[in-house]
Amino acid sequence: MASNITPLGTRVLVKRIELDEQKSEGGIFLPDTAKEKPQEAEVVALGNGKNDEGEIIEFSVSVGDTVLISKYGGTEVKIGGDECVLVNESDILGIIS
Repeated sequence: MASNITPLGTRVLVKRIELDEQKSEGGIFLPDTAKEKPQEAEVVALGNGKNDEGEIIEFSVSVGDTVLISKYGGTEVKIGGDECVLVNESDILGIIS
């Protein structure tokens, strides 16, 4: 699993939540290459919370939270077959409850 990476600073490691199947309004099933990236993700790991000035900032999210991230933000990483995204906490748009 991707928990063997510890993000630095205010970065958060998330794993996108994939939908089972996607089909168009007309009922056509879309191949993986035509699908949009999911915006829902699960928080896997948190950084140490230090900002550029070295001050510790408390995170608004915690490990296990389901969050909404920007579509094209972050850096995609592959760890042990799992595709994850490393984002700044500011790139997280909200927590899904």
